[in-house]
Amino acid sequence: MASLLTLQDVRVTLGSTAIGPLSLRVDPGERIAILGPSGAGKSTLLRLIARELRPAAGVLHFDGRPLAAWAPSDLARRRAVLPQQHGVAFGLPVELVVALGRVARQGDGDQDRIVREALAHAQAEHLHGRRFDTLSGGEQARVQLARVFAQAWDARDGLLLVDEPVAALDPGLSVSLMAAMSDFAAARGHALVAVLHDLNLALNHFDRLWLLKAGRMLADCDALPATLPLLEQLYDTRLRLLADDHGLAILPLLGHTTGARA
Repeated sequence: MASLLTLQDVRVTLGSTAIGPLSLRVDPGERIAILGPSGAGKSTLLRLIARELRPAAGVLHFDGRPLAAWAPSDLARRRAVLPQQHGVAFGLPVELVVALGRVARQGDGDQDRIVREALAHAQAEHLHGRRFDTLSGGEQARVQLARVFAQAWDARDGLLLVDEPVAALDPGLSVSLMAAMSDFAAARGHALVAVLHDLNLALNHFDRLWLLKAGRMLADCDALPATLPLLEQLYDTRLRLLADDHGLAILPLLGHTTGARA
């Protein structure tokens, strides 16, 4: 199977953050979590893949074509991005924020239906009619997730890029929305790449892990219990793995570090 996205010897610098060289691939339908300590370059890598940043070296290909060669409207039909910050400059109605995900589709007669279904899929249907700037941080995150769903609703074999998508949510909602994202992507053949800090979500909802430390790829590995030593190395701390029929859980052992951080 041909890869959906490839990075070949890519380097990028943003302020004091430099990452690379990286050679990576994303296959159709894959779910990949980007993990690493704060400042490792996770969001920078996601912005590079989203074409918000230009590589200083190397090349990225999306669906067999250089990423830089895609017209913005064509790329918007195949790739949706949920950034870490959710600010909107004006007091827009929630449904209009979600509808912004459909701007690349002119004459979209299904927009109203898709907006409502996207809000329901993001567990935010009750926010329809509200002003975005009156919502809590968690509510805004759910509306922005609905925007991503609306953008990718009728596409196939696309790419969803999300940066800390459930960081402002309570544990129960975090789990259910992560499952909703996985189900949404799987139903349409979309690949899902997410920046996360929650190791439990990463191990229970993703296929592969990109472990990024100080701008370098420590490992590109399957999301399996055997990755525990790599995760300990990534975060310079001892971890305990628990497993039962419901899934996996990782707990840090307080006061147990493995060495100085890189």
